[in-house]
Amino acid sequence: MKGRILTLAVFAFLAGTMFTACQSSAEKVENAEENVQEAKEDVADAKDYLNQARQDSISEYQSFKIASEEKIAAHEKNLAEFKARIAADKKENRAQYEKKLAELEKKNSDMKKKLADYKDDGNDNWESFKAEFNRDMDKLGKAFEDLTVNNVK
Repeated sequence: MKGRILTLAVFAFLAGTMFTACQSSAEKVENAEENVQEAKEDVADAKDYLNQARQDSISEYQSFKIASEEKIAAHEKNLAEFKARIAADKKENRAQYEKKLAELEKKNSDMKKKLADYKDDGNDNWESFKAEFNRDMDKLGKAFEDLTVNNVK
């Protein structure tokens, strides 16, 4: 008798647990609609973030490009001024300087072309391009400084 009562109590407990744990179909639909709404909001936030990131990237690239073009133009101006200065040098010195100037002009035009040909392939590529381009521009500026220092001596 005790076994029957115990078994009946266990079944009653399990049945009560199952009924209280189960959700009605209306509750399931309501939960699903809430989940869909949250997902839509997450997608909208992600789109906003992506658009903002694109705008930031474009404006950063434009700023970088303008600054780099100004540096290239300054190098071109300095090269032209240096050409005018060495025109009065001795023929042997002039030939040496003209050769170095031709190399610097080629490097400067290569940098101009590299900047114009850059296509945005992602943030990682942009960062590496920017670092490499700045390093090359610094080397070009240093080479020009070294050339003008040698001329003054």
